[in-house]
Amino acid sequence: MTSGRSFYITTPIYYPSDLPHIGHGYTTVAVDTLARWHRQAGDDTWMLTGTDEHGQKMLRAAAANGVTPQEWVDKLVSESWFPLLETLDVANDDFIRTTQPRHEERVQQFVKALFDRGYIYAGEYEALYCVGCEEFKPEAEIVDGTGPFEGLKVCAIHSKPLELLQEKNYFFKLSEFQDRLLELYKTEPDFVRPESARNEVVSFVRSGLKDLSISRSAFDWGITVPWDPSHVIYVWVDALLNYATAVGYGTDPEQFARRWPAFHVVGKDILRFHAVIWPAMLMAAGLDVPRGVFAHGWLLVGGEKMSKSKLTGIAPTEITDVFGSDAYRFYFLSAIAFGQDGSFSWEDLSARYQAELANGFGNLASRTVAMISKYFDGVVPQAGPSTALDLAIQKVVADAATAADAAIERFRIDEAISAIWTIVDALNGYITENEPWALAKDEAQRERLGTVLYTAAEGLRSLAVLLSPVMPAATAKLWVALGAEQGLGALVDQPIREAGAWGLLPAGATVTPLTPLFPRVEQA
Repeated sequence: MTSGRSFYITTPIYYPSDLPHIGHGYTTVAVDTLARWHRQAGDDTWMLTGTDEHGQKMLRAAAANGVTPQEWVDKLVSESWFPLLETLDVANDDFIRTTQPRHEERVQQFVKALFDRGYIYAGEYEALYCVGCEEFKPEAEIVDGTGPFEGLKVCAIHSKPLELLQEKNYFFKLSEFQDRLLELYKTEPDFVRPESARNEVVSFVRSGLKDLSISRSAFDWGITVPWDPSHVIYVWVDALLNYATAVGYGTDPEQFARRWPAFHVVGKDILRFHAVIWPAMLMAAGLDVPRGVFAHGWLLVGGEKMSKSKLTGIAPTEITDVFGSDAYRFYFLSAIAFGQDGSFSWEDLSARYQAELANGFGNLASRTVAMISKYFDGVVPQAGPSTALDLAIQKVVADAATAADAAIERFRIDEAISAIWTIVDALNGYITENEPWALAKDEAQRERLGTVLYTAAEGLRSLAVLLSPVMPAATAKLWVALGAEQGLGALVDQPIREAGAWGLLPAGATVTPLTPLFPRVEQA
């Protein structure tokens, strides 16, 4: 099952200086869902995530904890970031760490290529620097401090004082790429999505680009500049290159040609790095730019962006321990328009869990399997002639599958789930209208009863396939309970773009008891 299309997608490379919060989890499950969909569609899919482990912030955190930087990042990654993937049921193909030799050697190779091509020069730099962002801040992101920071210039994102740095650094000729970048955005209007993000990037580049400082000499926790060991490569240049080094840049041309270029999904606060600096670096190196950059919005808690320093950070396990990983994935991917800011509240999560998952999808699955067990001794019945009601369900399923795939192509996971959920609503209404419990009391209606329950089961078969990238655990349970594995094979092997076809669930398959997919949650 292969389409021949390459689909390489990445999360941002996370800075593991603190514990992961639900914002990190949101990005990761979104990318995982997109990757699972394309993998199940037969596309040659590769999902990358990882950690960005160099930089001044990491050096200071390690010193504050009395360990070396390498010991500190090893601890953070093993105790917090690897477990995050397991907690959220993420099926990434690779996890890159920027302290790995496979990355460091290839970064030096890339930067040396830019130097040899004349795109890097030595110069002096003085500017306000945010250690939290690991970035020299533009004027638009510098604000006056208040309270304890009154009289100081602070970062608009972190609300912490900026440091005035003056260094002799190496610079990348970013300014030379202004026209080429604007032409890229014009000829590839979907290069940056959504449109609001694209407009922001275009406006930023039109206002003029300055050359970028790409080295630091004030500390040594980083990758050494290959022609000048007194400098280390700027952490963002190092970090961005992970997307290329992880798939063979510099060492495995065949693998690189197979995978590159990539789609990048990032938070909107790091959009410029990915949509301006990164494609310019690739242009300078003579490589293809990414296939696209999608910037999602922020998760807001109490109206503010998720932040550990402001005590609004919520660990993913606080949700998964109560509601499970599937509910986490479903909630964040359906409740928030992908690309816009979204507010999180426990009340909304609980209400959606009960209404949409437990009472909607979960109850539909449980009662369908239970009625097949009760009325047909656990054997999926043969369908008789279709009525208008049955044909209407078949059309809902086909239309939903088509609409969901189109939404995924636009990176609108929320719209895909909304389309799929029309099947849940239609099937629940179909069962209510046809009253199989009443049909079961009349032997003359036995064939009609079989048709109704086959229609419900076949609709659930389609739902299991379409929702498996979003909720892999619950759909796997449902797949087995429907007896689908007996005739169709494993759920992950089902062609997702054929999920809307009708009549694939074999009549005669044996259903098995289904424990609630979404058990009742007792709120304290």
